[in-house]
Amino acid sequence: MTEDYSGLTQLGQATALPRNPQEAVLERVPAPHQGLRYCVRFTAPEFTSLCPLTGQPDFAHLVIDYVPGEWIVESKSLKNYLASFRNHGAFHEACTLDIAQRLVGLLTPVWLRIGGYWYPRGGIPIDVFWQSGEAPRGVWIPAQDVQPYRGRG
Repeated sequence: MTEDYSGLTQLGQATALPRNPQEAVLERVPAPHQGLRYCVRFTAPEFTSLCPLTGQPDFAHLVIDYVPGEWIVESKSLKNYLASFRNHGAFHEACTLDIAQRLVGLLTPVWLRIGGYWYPRGGIPIDVFWQSGEAPRGVWIPAQDVQPYRGRG
């Protein structure tokens, strides 16, 4: 059976980066092997946003893990969505949780977690973690293994 992907608007086409997360279009496609439980991981080690008060850049290493239900996120649309935060002013907690909530709303996954490993602002690293509930039994969910910020040395 061949899936129909004709409704996708970004994959295989030149697309401009969205100006902000609200304008970004996240797309989904049917999950392959529905009924099987497996973990999908996206890692964005160079995520950027702006401090909402100073306009200074903030940097994070994001790790998104999810167990699909009926849908998976189309990866180019996710890349563009994450890049749309580059000129968006929001606190670390807001960025991390907004991404998680948008994905949960789009995909209705069996389970989702996000780890936002933020580099220091004002000398203090702020890491933000969220998950939708207990991880499903029988699914291999690897550790995120992002080292906490240690400074130089």
